[in-house]
Amino acid sequence: MYKAYKFRMYLTDSQKILVHKTFGCTRFVYNHFLNKCKENGYQKAYDMCKELKELVVEYPFLKEVDSCGLRNSIFNLEDSYKNFFSKRSGYPVFKNKFSKQSYRTTCIKSSYKGNNYSNIEVDLKNKKIKLPKLGLVSIRGYRNLDSINGNIINATIERDTTNKYYVSLVVEETEFIREKVKPTSIVGIDLGIKDLVITSDGEKYSNQKEILKREKQLKRIQKKLSRQVKGGNNYNKTKIRLARIHSKIKNSRKHNIINIVNEIVKEYDCIISEKLNTKGMSQNHKLAKSIIDASFNKICQLLKWKTKILGKYYYQVDTYYPSSKTCSHCDYKTNITNNLNIRNWECPKCGNLNDRDINASINIMFEGLKIHYLNKVNN
Repeated sequence: MYKAYKFRMYLTDSQKILVHKTFGCTRFVYNHFLNKCKENGYQKAYDMCKELKELVVEYPFLKEVDSCGLRNSIFNLEDSYKNFFSKRSGYPVFKNKFSKQSYRTTCIKSSYKGNNYSNIEVDLKNKKIKLPKLGLVSIRGYRNLDSINGNIINATIERDTTNKYYVSLVVEETEFIREKVKPTSIVGIDLGIKDLVITSDGEKYSNQKEILKREKQLKRIQKKLSRQVKGGNNYNKTKIRLARIHSKIKNSRKHNIINIVNEIVKEYDCIISEKLNTKGMSQNHKLAKSIIDASFNKICQLLKWKTKILGKYYYQVDTYYPSSKTCSHCDYKTNITNNLNIRNWECPKCGNLNDRDINASINIMFEGLKIHYLNKVNN
């Protein structure tokens, strides 16, 4: 299994200059071959790599940066064309220096006289990483780890909009996934806006609503930015200030979601959630901002990934399964819950008083139990 480790880098002034040069050179190579493909037709990456040697001779400044980064920019262009041909994205566009800056370098290993060498090495005890051309760089992250077990495949160096530098390592780990456990506990999960996660055991995890917390601050800075001259020093300062607020929102939301998911995955062996159509739900302009802020898909992705690692089970019920309309005690269906303001309702058939969200999570749990047993029978 491939796993990514992301660290924040603290570069020296000379290392920053080299990183920015590499950003520019990889962008130059990408745009050069994209322009050539537009004029002469699409070429395969290996053919473009052959032409790269001539390009380096023509433009000697390309020799100053990591050669693996230049080649990987060509493979990135090939991936963009593959996505276009498969109708997963639009036609590739030219890169510019104002968007997110990054480049990828490959880990190359060799041995000489019984000694093993690698151009990418991580020392978590001393908080250092060795990268091609950059040498040793100070890093921070993963305080609970002493070492990374596995083979490093590649590293991606990036600078975000707040002018912070990060490195992401892709590591191949063989002994990472555990064997499937024998499930002894099960839980159904309903995702909502008022409460972010509601379990079938009656536990509710509150929605932090990060965007609403900082909405006034965002509006004020965005208004200030719109009045300033684009490209000026004050404009760039305000832009970074705005990016830092968005970064705080993202990090705070991520921290909250990870804590919720970790708590659920540790406690239960079989987890069932609903499969939401967030794209369709966000068409409702009254709820769109809250739905996007809740990050339902991110919660489902984390549940799927963490249960796979720990050998536990995760299922998703169908998008159109009427979990909120069905009484969990007698299976009576009602349309009263179409009104989102109704949080509690009494079943006309059995008289049970249902909490809207807890009732939905119980129904999801029973539906997921059926899926689990059907999978066991078929396998």
